Parts: sequence; structure tokens; C-alpha cells
Amino acid sequence: MIAAARVASEPHAADAVRVMVCDDSAVIRGAVARMLDADPAVQVVARVSNGQLAIDELKRTPVDVLVLDIEMPVMDGMTALPLLLRADPGLKVIMASTLTTRGADVALRALRLGAADYVPKPSAVTGDETFRRELVEKVKGLGRMRRRVAQPARDMIGLRLRPAAIVPPRLLAVGSSTGGPQALFTLVQGLGKTLNVPVVLTQHMPATFTPILAEHISKLGGMPCAEAKDGEALAAGRIYLAPGDRHLLIDAARAGFHARLTSDPPENFCRPSVDPMLRSAAAASEGRVLVAMLTGMGQDGLAGTRRVIDAGGSAVAQDEATSVVWGMPGAVAQAGLCHAVLPLPRIAPKLLEMLRMARL
Repeated sequence: MIAAARVASEPHAADAVRVMVCDDSAVIRGAVARMLDADPAVQVVARVSNGQLAIDELKRTPVDVLVLDIEMPVMDGMTALPLLLRADPGLKVIMASTLTTRGADVALRALRLGAADYVPKPSAVTGDETFRRELVEKVKGLGRMRRRVAQPARDMIGLRLRPAAIVPPRLLAVGSSTGGPQALFTLVQGLGKTLNVPVVLTQHMPATFTPILAEHISKLGGMPCAEAKDGEALAAGRIYLAPGDRHLLIDAARAGFHARLTSDPPENFCRPSVDPMLRSAAAASEGRVLVAMLTGMGQDGLAGTRRVIDAGGSAVAQDEATSVVWGMPGAVAQAGLCHAVLPLPRIAPKLLEMLRMARL
């Protein structure tokens, strides 16, 4: 059995996030380690070639985040995952998945079993800047979450909050990105099986992954979820997910709304993007939109939420403490556009309360 390799890294910050990389390919292990070690806030402390070695190394080496490949000899990632989490329940595990339908299904199953996030591996990992940026941001964000000490809620400090809209929403619109799938599972379970409005959702995700994400959301036992189809009518109590590489727009119809899919240029470097979904929803519903902005990198959704608020809608954002990256929700919150900024487990109850109060 090949021994685990401890890594002599360049100097890092004293509080750097400690990472183990587990992949059976020495080339990928080295490439991923170099990407991570290039950031002074991250330190790769071990590299191993299979799940059993990861378990053994975890007993000797303190680790905050583990980047775990799925397909490996001796012990694969899915077999190792529950054993790793049993050994260290606070460990943050990022599954490294191939860009295939099977890879997407396994990665999302892993999230439901306790993995914190996933990264889709490009075919040429050594030169993919998008992969590098996403990986580093997820590692740093999850490392901060691992080390964060529980503190009293301070969501309101320094943030300007707005009163909720008094007109009942006709749509619930959700935006998410980095860390989003895990957050979406929590949100959807909290919303329950029925709503009196349709739910539209944009999650930054490759086209291979979005149909699998929809399946996994449906399997949670709450509202059914499917990729939106061009021209279909939106029904209350169903979730419509923007397909990968297509923007989801909302058009007004005689008795409700229709979905429209476009291949318009990316916005905020994203397609699908949250902004066009929110702009079109605000126009189609005359502002009667309730926005939920979840964890994500960047500011996608800020301009669209402002359009919703200006038209008379409301917004709720995930707080920094429970976000992997407080980019998208932070931008909306710091712009003073939110009625509430809350920890993830409290968002669904707040949305249900707002939908109920608006009806009253």
C-alpha cells in the first residue's frame, strides 16, 4: 500500500485552512495541491491515493477540508465518506466528480449523505482557471465554517432592513451558487410539500448536473422539481430549475406565468444567471416576487433583486455564518434590499411566514 504523502508547503498564514487531497491520480493530486497551496490562506497538509489512506491519515493529521475523489481503488470516495465523517463529524468534505451524468448523480448523492460540497473536475485540471477559482473559494469558505465558533445571532448589526411587501407574492424566486446544492436541500425540505405559488430557481451549475439536481430535490419528499421547459406554464407548488447553460426567464400569461429559456450571452460570467430570471419575474408579476438569495460567489442577483424591490417585492438572504461564500447574499444584504438576513435553517420558515402574512 502506498503511504500517504505529507506535504512541505510554502509559508502559510498561521490560521490557514488545512486540506487533505485524496485522488488515485498522482497528476491530479499534484495539480490540485499546487492550486490550493498557491493561496496563503490554504495549506495542503496531506495527499493520499485512496479512501482507506484518507481514513488512516485523518487519525494522525488535523484536517479542516478534504477534497475526495469518487472513483479510486482499494476504497472509493462513497465508501469512505461515512467512515470519514464518523471519524471526524466536523470534517468538511468536497467531492471531486467527473463531468458526466453518473458523476453528477454520485456527487449529489454524497451531498445528501453528509458531504459539504462538490467540484466537477475538468478533463485538463492543470489549466482550468474556473475550476481553480471555484475549488479555492469552496475550500476557504468551508474551512471558515469548520472553525467558526457559535456566537449569538448578529444578522441585523450594520444592515439596513426593509419592511416586507404588503401585496401577496405570485412567485418565489431562488438564486444560489457556491455551496448552493446543500443549501437548497435544506431550504426545500423546510418549505414542505405545497406552496400556493410557483418556485423558480437558478443555481450556477454545469448542464450535466442540473437534471440530476432536480431529481435529487424531488427525492427529498417535498415539492416536485424539474428543469424548466421552454414555454411551459408554471404551476403553484412546483419548482422550476434553470437548465445548465440556459437562462430561465419568466413571461406573463393570461392566468399565470410561462417559462422561457434563452441562450443569451452570460451575465456576471454565468449562464444560467440569477439576474435575468429576477428582472423578468419582476416585470411579469408587476413586482409580486419574493426572492431568496442563498450562498454563492460574486454578485449575481444583486441587480435583479433591486429590480424586484423597486417594483414592490421582497427579499430574504442567507447570513454570512451559514454561507460557504457570502458573495451573492452579502451583496443583496449590504445593499439594504432585504427584509431579513437569516441563518439557513430559518429561511424556509421566514418565507412561509411572509407568504402567509401577505395572503392575510
